[in-house]
Amino acid sequence: MNDIYNNLETETKSTAGDKHETGRAMLHLEREKLGHQLAIINNQLQVFNKINLEAQISRVVLGSLVYTTQANYFISVSMGELKAGKIRAYAISPMSPVGQALMLKAVDETVFYNNQKIKILKIS
Repeated sequence: MNDIYNNLETETKSTAGDKHETGRAMLHLEREKLGHQLAIINNQLQVFNKINLEAQISRVVLGSLVYTTQANYFISVSMGELKAGKIRAYAISPMSPVGQALMLKAVDETVFYNNQKIKILKIS
C-alpha cells in the first residue's frame, strides 16, 4: 500500500494526459482492493484473538476442533482445509451454515446439514 501511495504522489502529468489519468485510476483501484483485503485480515485476526485454546469445553464454541462422522472442523474463520500432522480439518466460521449447525452442540449430538446426518464424535 505504501508503494501505491508513493506512486500516486510521484505520478506527474505528462503530455499523454489520458494515460496519466488511467494510471492514477488504476493505482486508486489497487489501493482500494488492498485496503479491503487488509480489513478482512484484520477482522480474521480479531476472531483469532478471541479464541482460547486452553479452555476445557463440552460444547462447540469459537476455537473448537470438532471431529464428526463427516469431517473435522475448526470453528474460527473460513480458511479452507488445514493440516497438522495426521489431523485434517476445515477452518470454518461459526456463521457458516455448517458452523451454525454445530455451534453449542455436544459430543454424540447429531445435526443435519445438506440432507446429511452429522454426528459429533469429539470436541477439543
